[in-house]
Amino acid sequence: MTEYSISIRQRMDRAGIWLSSLCLLHCVLTILVVSVLGAGSHFLLSPEIHRVGLAIALIIAAVAIGWGALRHRRAAPFVMAMVGLTFMGGALAMPHGFYEVIFTMIGVALVATGHFLNMRSHLPAQQ
Repeated sequence: MTEYSISIRQRMDRAGIWLSSLCLLHCVLTILVVSVLGAGSHFLLSPEIHRVGLAIALIIAAVAIGWGALRHRRAAPFVMAMVGLTFMGGALAMPHGFYEVIFTMIGVALVATGHFLNMRSHLPAQQ
């Protein structure tokens, strides 16, 4: 692969990690804002935010991790990200509440770990 395609793949992995981090931050801040202020729940708890976030995560993971798996032939990043996306999808099927937040947070942590492993798989072996 060319240096250009590696750069795109690394950028996609970094975008996936940032998206996962933003999702985690959204979960934590939503809990704090809604519980402390009692306001903003309509917007912050909107299912559309979660559907759009999952769609973006699916696209970024498919491109970055799928591309990486074809290149480095390591299963761990792919499996980790797919399990994380499954948790995130499962969270969408739940009513808003504690378990939805837990499933989402587990999911985004696993997806971010998958992107991190995918980036590390492209590094030359240290001797």
